[in-house]
Amino acid sequence: MTVLRVVARPMLASMFVVGGVNALRSPGRRAEKAQPVADLIRKAAPDAPVDGPTLVRVNAAIHVVAGTALATGRAPRLSALALAATMPPTTYAGHQFWNETDPAQRQNQLVHFLKNVTMTGGLLMATLDPEPHKKFIGRRAKDRVVETSDAVRAKLSR
Repeated sequence: MTVLRVVARPMLASMFVVGGVNALRSPGRRAEKAQPVADLIRKAAPDAPVDGPTLVRVNAAIHVVAGTALATGRAPRLSALALAATMPPTTYAGHQFWNETDPAQRQNQLVHFLKNVTMTGGLLMATLDPEPHKKFIGRRAKDRVVETSDAVRAKLSR
């Protein structure tokens, strides 16, 4: 693993691990914000045992597990994808700046909303980050096509 990955992955993951641990310990206000999402899920699946605290805890567990995996370099692309997938609903439920009437609160929520959008972009970029010893998937596919083409050409020229 390169020095950049050793430093960058834990930096990107730190917010998820710390935030996830805090949310597991105390869902509190987050659960209130997640309740409308739980209500939407329950409309779609009436028998689902979903409520705000449960959604917060599930999201927090994903953040802790995937964040730790990303930080330690275990399945980093999959971990980054899992974290990125949690961000839109988390951001929507948690930072609705458009509903704030107080200008200072509106600005604060806008900053957090944009921070989450930025982190999602970083996570999506991390899903494409190849390991140093392993070529990027697009390159591996191209190499396979070239190898196959060469093998077919060799067979035809016999």
